[in-house]
Amino acid sequence: MQRFSAHVLLLSVVGNLLIPSHANTISNSLSRELVNSLQAEALSNSNLLITIQGLKSQRGQVCLSLFANGRGFPNREADAVQARCVKANSTPLVVAFENLQPGSYAVAVFHDVNGSGKLHRSVLGIPTEEFGFSQNPRIVAGPPKFGDSAVFVAGSETEIQIQLQSF
Repeated sequence: MQRFSAHVLLLSVVGNLLIPSHANTISNSLSRELVNSLQAEALSNSNLLITIQGLKSQRGQVCLSLFANGRGFPNREADAVQARCVKANSTPLVVAFENLQPGSYAVAVFHDVNGSGKLHRSVLGIPTEEFGFSQNPRIVAGPPKFGDSAVFVAGSETEIQIQLQSF
């Protein structure tokens, strides 16, 4: 996209130097093309490609929940835009969420070793299975806020990495 923008700028300058009477027409036409191209890219659906690193074993499954806002993040799968569990069969593990509207999203992940579909916790509420979040925020006391984990998804594909952690 930067090359396209540089070419548009160069053509606009050259057009102004060589053909002063038609410079505005050329410049306006190129500007319209650029704006239309950017709008089409912004409005098209996007894919979020997530690489999950730090699996300690390939047993069980990895469960992911994708949130478009802070409501329910990170624990309430019912409030997620999309959620799924995939077999933990490779390291690193790559999972895609497809056909997303451009915007901010946050991902919560956990390694469900026993296949129960739930993140197990100790009696103190501390996770006993590996977990992680988009943007890999530092976990001190309690889960992160949506804003600490949000990533902006736009264009045809956005790639992120999540490093699993445990206590």
